[in-house]
Amino acid sequence: MVKRSRILAFLLIVVLLGSTMGVTTKGILNNIKLGLDLQGGFEVLYEVQPAKKGQKIDKDVLASTAEALDKRINVLGVSEPNIQIEGTNRIRVQLAGVEDQNQAREILSTQANLTFRDANDQLKMDGTDLKEGGAKQTFDENGKPSVSLTLKSADKFKKVTQEIVNTSPNVLVIWMDFEEGKDSFKNEVTKKDPKYISAPTVSQVFNQNTVSIVGNFTSQEAQTLASLLNAGALPVKLKEVYSTSVGASFGEQALNETILAGIIGIAIIYLFMLVYYRFPGFIATVTLSIYIYLVLLIFDWMNGVLTLPGIAALILGVGMAVDANIITYERIREEIKVGKSIKSAFQAGSKNSFSSILDANLTTVLAAGVLFFYGTSSVKGFATMLLVSILLSFVTAVFASRLFLALWVNSGFLNKKPGWFAVKKSAIKDIAENFDTLDLPTRFDKLDFVKGRRVFFIISGALLAIGVVLLLVFRLNLSIDFSKGTRIEVLSDKPLTTQTVETALTKHHITPDDVVISGDKNERASARTKDVLSKDEIAKLKSDFKKEYGSEPNVSTVSPTVGKELAKNAFFALIIASIGIILYVTIRFEWAMAVSAVVSLLHDAFFMVAFFSITRLEVDLTFIAAVLTIVGYSINDTIVTFDRMRENMQKKKRLKTNEDIAEVLNVSIRQTLTRSVNTVFTVLVTVVAMIIFGSPSIQNFSIALFVGLITGVYSSICIAGPLWYVFKTRELKKKGVIKTVKEKRKYSDQPQV
Repeated sequence: MVKRSRILAFLLIVVLLGSTMGVTTKGILNNIKLGLDLQGGFEVLYEVQPAKKGQKIDKDVLASTAEALDKRINVLGVSEPNIQIEGTNRIRVQLAGVEDQNQAREILSTQANLTFRDANDQLKMDGTDLKEGGAKQTFDENGKPSVSLTLKSADKFKKVTQEIVNTSPNVLVIWMDFEEGKDSFKNEVTKKDPKYISAPTVSQVFNQNTVSIVGNFTSQEAQTLASLLNAGALPVKLKEVYSTSVGASFGEQALNETILAGIIGIAIIYLFMLVYYRFPGFIATVTLSIYIYLVLLIFDWMNGVLTLPGIAALILGVGMAVDANIITYERIREEIKVGKSIKSAFQAGSKNSFSSILDANLTTVLAAGVLFFYGTSSVKGFATMLLVSILLSFVTAVFASRLFLALWVNSGFLNKKPGWFAVKKSAIKDIAENFDTLDLPTRFDKLDFVKGRRVFFIISGALLAIGVVLLLVFRLNLSIDFSKGTRIEVLSDKPLTTQTVETALTKHHITPDDVVISGDKNERASARTKDVLSKDEIAKLKSDFKKEYGSEPNVSTVSPTVGKELAKNAFFALIIASIGIILYVTIRFEWAMAVSAVVSLLHDAFFMVAFFSITRLEVDLTFIAAVLTIVGYSINDTIVTFDRMRENMQKKKRLKTNEDIAEVLNVSIRQTLTRSVNTVFTVLVTVVAMIIFGSPSIQNFSIALFVGLITGVYSSICIAGPLWYVFKTRELKKKGVIKTVKEKRKYSDQPQV
């Protein structure tokens, strides 16, 4: 009997959710803040240094400096700037969407102080005498731009003008003084000469708290001066140790390209699920759509900033979200094949797949958590989106998918319709006593992974050895993120050549180490130099290149100190993730599986490194994000196999011989091979879409993921499992040493490793 009420309930839920998503999605997308790599802007990391001898940089000083920077940003009209205190002496400022990056950079870091002096250069008044917010850009009686100042004390100004009147010559000289310090990157002592503003003659005493400064200003210069004075002097010196800027044209193009890649990748996944899994595949497409909506909704509620790597994490998350559905649907199909009813198969399949999904997601969360802790800037945004994606994929796959499928299964509509689950009636076994899914034959029964273990080990060992040699010879093509220097990316409205870009850079006294031309019409160029440009050099470069090529270039600079720190953090992140995974898998499974899993994932990480060394692809921060993502995903795939091995070991009760161990391993890999291939395929689809259609800015990141996914599925099947077999047989051999003579004779006939 078909219970139509359950089907109607499903349709009603889908309609309500669909209409809600349709009405609110546009508003959510409009509310989400875009990072500077998607709308243009710049980011700078300052090292806070004492402004005078004896000054200590503590939490209060950092907080007051951040507050002073916030005041300066307010005059730029930038909505929701991001100012973060990092460590004990650093402040990171991110300004997305700022129109005039050069002006913003100048206002942020200029340590300027207005001074009033007599003809003998004796200080009479300075910026501390100004009333808070008392400077504004005005025009004099001749229509020239000027700056109007409101002073704290009319009496003090009266005394100053009285002193000037009584001295000769009767002039009050106004200067803009600049602090002596070190160039942001070049570590050279610099001192900018004070800027002469004006020297008005004072012929009478002024008993007032207002004064107007008239100089050879443009309106913009007058406005900048007023803004600097209102913001106040910085309580410390700021040294740039890292910066990156993105032109608005770059951001818009990156956003459009990555969204297109996402749509294509997700559409292919939807099509695959519908064709391969039939009705459960349809349920998966519904829940995946809900999943994407929820990720964006939660990210909006978190007030998160969506970056280019963040969009990549969302697209990647869709592929990973399919994994849980595939694991569940494969188990349901197995239960149907052993003759169970659709309802019983659904219940058993859902129950048996839960532990695999839970363990796989938790280990991936662990890797993403380490990435978030050690990541910086856009990498932290990637980790945040990845964490949100993993958690929501678990919720939608485990609860939403099962709820929707349960409504149809419990309605009775699917009874005696195994074809709706892509199971042929000819594949269904007659119900027999003690016959269950662990005894099901597979299309891979002729494959012997234990017998081929030596071949796998030799192949991997040889490739690893070759990789080590090549890595020592070629080394890695490290980006400026891990060394020092400047990266310049040009987006032109006309085709570029290496020669034209080099010539343009030479005019700015920049000698690039390399220039790479890319784009369908050779409209993009990327250049690197070991020299670290100062902010003034960057300002001139951006201004000149905008005139010549139609848009501002992206310019990133990294100091040697930050480069070393990033390299160290990347190493620690990989070590901590590996230790965490060993502990978790040991607790949930056993030590042999834990060690095998970590050896497997380190194998994958090294192959990614070796591949980038051979191909000379640039290794940057997103590469580290890719490695840690693969670490999480590789262990995800391995755990699915280990979970089936644990289930098969429980079935056997005890592993008494090497043959028992070999049988458990071979049967488990064969039974999970289809889902291993399908799960990696869905993620590969999204990665390939990003490589082909996505932004060039994350192309190396996508390539790293592609290589890692291929090696990951190989190592999960051919390295982790066979390595576990070696550990277990040796463990069995050790136990045999302390057995009774009778037991020794029993095991002596069994082949040993």
